Amino acid sequence: MSVLSGKKILLGITAGIAAYKTAGLVRLFIKLGAEVKVIMTPASKDFITPLTLSTLSKNPVHSTFYEKEDENELWNNHVELGLWADYMLIAPATANTLSKMTNGTCDNLLLATYLSAKCPVYFAPAMDLDMYIHPSTKTSIDTLQSFGNILIPATSGELASGLVGEGRMAEPKDIVLFIEKDILSKLPLRGKKVLITAGPTYEAIDPVRFIGNHSSGKMGFEIAKVAANLGAEVFLIAGPSHQKINHSFVKRIDVVSAEEMYNAAHNYFNDVDIAILSAAVADYKLKNVAHQKIKKKDVSLEIELEPTKDILASLGKIKKHQFLVGFALETNNELANAKGKLQRKNLDAIVLNSLQDKGAGFATDTNKITIIDKNLKETPFKLKSKEAVAKDIMNVIIDKIDA
Repeated sequence: MSVLSGKKILLGITAGIAAYKTAGLVRLFIKLGAEVKVIMTPASKDFITPLTLSTLSKNPVHSTFYEKEDENELWNNHVELGLWADYMLIAPATANTLSKMTNGTCDNLLLATYLSAKCPVYFAPAMDLDMYIHPSTKTSIDTLQSFGNILIPATSGELASGLVGEGRMAEPKDIVLFIEKDILSKLPLRGKKVLITAGPTYEAIDPVRFIGNHSSGKMGFEIAKVAANLGAEVFLIAGPSHQKINHSFVKRIDVVSAEEMYNAAHNYFNDVDIAILSAAVADYKLKNVAHQKIKKKDVSLEIELEPTKDILASLGKIKKHQFLVGFALETNNELANAKGKLQRKNLDAIVLNSLQDKGAGFATDTNKITIIDKNLKETPFKLKSKEAVAKDIMNVIIDKIDA
């Protein structure tokens, strides 16, 4: 999976002959799982049609501030477009547009959106040789880079004039590769390995029955997605769960019992930088598992339980460089119990959630947490989606390991 999967890309097209290549560019972004919206300068429509780009992007193409629909005028809100995007790309970026971007000239929808964008902005120049090497163009490119915009350099080749030299817009596949590499190089967990446990464990009673809990694994899977999107190589050890994950940075290891999760966690722990144990591991298992199905009788059934191995405590004893994070799901004396677990198991941080909080705990799409670090500093968060909670958890961890 590409780092662009799920990202929102705003493509700005200006009036250069290289605009014909943007059809292929849109297709590549869509193929990689990105969502694409296109803004064209009015003159760029002479080189490629909005119909082509709207068909490929599956979104309307915008080029003016107002559009007529029946008797109504619809405003294309440049501020909303600029805020919508995760990344903006201007390709081709002509000498005229580069100059306007440099000087803040705002005479079309594309330039207004560029000035409103809060996301990283990439630009891929395209023009004839003499225009590209002109001092004014070089000044524009240098100035735009000083603003924080990211140059995708033009290449050498045959130009529309028939000349051969520098000024040719990079090919679509090279533009996409450049953006992917640039994003990856800036991700805060690039080069880090993260171990995550998620979901419940099932402890067998007999071949058809088990002891389990209500954990869906959703919280752990969301943490895995966030960590992977931040550039980490993730080892996700998952108990029985219907949750799905599809990310090239995530290796999923399926287990059933606490013993299997214990063995898998120890197998990967020595090689990781961060371990986040969010799984709801069974505290007890049967001392003697029946090999045949236990038949129902009209008398009470007694089963003898024994403790499972404490995965979190065992990792706390052997940790060296790892940043170890545990979870505490509590019903009473929440802070005291969580702090005791943090210190007793030699953790660097613990994530507390309480079943007393509405919307928190198992089988929900939301969670409400407090993160406590090894110095017993408490950082509470409001009720949020588990996706947002996962981001909060990873942000706190990144701040701690970078401190």
